[in-house]
Amino acid sequence: MIIGLMRMELHLPTCNSLKDKRSIIKRLFAHLRRTYNVGVAEIDHQDVWRSTAIAVVTVFNEVVPTEQTLGRVAAEVVKTDGIDVISQEVELL
Repeated sequence: MIIGLMRMELHLPTCNSLKDKRSIIKRLFAHLRRTYNVGVAEIDHQDVWRSTAIAVVTVFNEVVPTEQTLGRVAAEVVKTDGIDVISQEVELL
C-alpha cells in the first residue's frame, strides 16, 4: 500500500475576506474529491485572507498511480482561477 501526501502553499490574490477565501477553497475541495477521489484539508493559515496551505492524500497499491493522481491534482489546482501555487511538496509513505 502506497500513501501519497501532497502539501501545497497557495496564494489567493482576489480574496478580500475570509468568506471569499472559504468560497474558493470549498469549491476547489469539492471538485478534487469528486473528480480524483482524494482526501483534502486546509492545514494552515485558516485565519489569513489571501493565504492557505492544503494537504491532499491518496492511497493506491502501486507508486505510479499514486504519483499520477497527485500530479493531476496539482495541475488542476494550478489552472484554477484565483489561486497561485507558492510551493508544493510530495511525499510517498
